[in-house]
Amino acid sequence: MRTVTRNSLVDQAIQQLREAIVSGEWPVGARIPAEPQLIEMLGVARNTMREAVRALAHAGMLEVRHGDGTYVRAQGETEGVLLRRLELADLLEVVTVRRGLEVEAARQAAERHTPDDLVRLTELSRGSDQGGLQHRVAHAIEFHLALVDASHNKLLIELYRAISSVVTAGMSQATADPQLSDVGTREHEELLAAIADRDSERAAQAAGRHLAPLIAQVRARLASP
Repeated sequence: MRTVTRNSLVDQAIQQLREAIVSGEWPVGARIPAEPQLIEMLGVARNTMREAVRALAHAGMLEVRHGDGTYVRAQGETEGVLLRRLELADLLEVVTVRRGLEVEAARQAAERHTPDDLVRLTELSRGSDQGGLQHRVAHAIEFHLALVDASHNKLLIELYRAISSVVTAGMSQATADPQLSDVGTREHEELLAAIADRDSERAAQAAGRHLAPLIAQVRARLASP
């Protein structure tokens, strides 16, 4: 008869929790069930359940808010680790990392996009300069997520989605600051045209130009006394 060790019970509990998160049963931002429900769901003792939750919190997938509950923070360990690191990043770091990912995404999107990708990008390129700040930022981030999806590079998509919350925060900060570049549509239209023409170098250049003024402005602000 095989003995089930404490470590293996914790590992099993971690895997069950991870599956609930990855499957979308518990979406990002949702509060997971309270301890009594978790114990019943996992079929383990309270200490084992708590160790499993702590392990996923350390991995960045869960966030324990004392007095409030435990929330889903990320769908995977890679995303969790990146979010922990990027929360410490300043706006310049966020924008430069974003530019690197988007330039390569644009290059690959021009080469690999499908007709459906082009339809989605075209729809999202319209009307992003209308409405309030939150609407414009949400519309713009959806366009850039669709751009990265059109690259059909799984690792690139995973990395970009891992930092998307930080990209959104950085975009909101830039858009709300009258001294920094606003979220506009002209650059999106140039980028879309290059992708539709399957011109990978022009698409990469358009993606780089899109963020160049903002990077220059942020650097100037940081250099100011």
